[in-house]
Amino acid sequence: MKILVINGPNINMLGIREPEIYGKGTLHDLEEMLRVEADKLGVEVEFFQSNHEGAIVDKIQESYKRVDGIVINPAAYTHTSVALLDAVKAVGIPTVEVHISDPDTRDEFRKISYIRQACIATVKGKGFAGYIEAMNILTNGDVKNVQTTKN
Repeated sequence: MKILVINGPNINMLGIREPEIYGKGTLHDLEEMLRVEADKLGVEVEFFQSNHEGAIVDKIQESYKRVDGIVINPAAYTHTSVALLDAVKAVGIPTVEVHISDPDTRDEFRKISYIRQACIATVKGKGFAGYIEAMNILTNGDVKNVQTTKN
C-alpha cells in the first residue's frame, strides 16, 4: 500500500507559525514521525507540500492509479477550494482530511470545509497524532472511531 501525505499552504512554517496553535514541531519532524509509522504499518509513504492550489490539484491528479490512499491537510484551502474537492472526487482515491488544530473552535469561516464531502473521514484537533490516525484509517478501513464524520 502507498499513502500520499499532502500538506497545503503555510504548513512549511510549522514550528514558527503560531506555535500556541500548531505546536513547535516542524514539517520535517512531522514527516519523520510519519515515516516511522509507515514502517510500522508496512506501507510506503510519500510527502508533498505546496502553498499553491494548482500544484496540489496537479499532485492529486498525478496520484491516480499510483497511490492507494491520501492524507490531506489542505490548510487554508479547506475553506476556499472547490478545485481540491473536485480533484479528490475525480481520482476516487480514499482520502482522509486532517487538521492539526480543530477548525471548528476557531474563526467562524474555518468551520466550512469544501473537501470534506469527498473524504472518507476527517481527523481534527489531535496535533501531529491526527496524521497517524488518518494513516491508520486508510490502512485499516476503520472510520468508526474518528473524531468527526464524513459529509
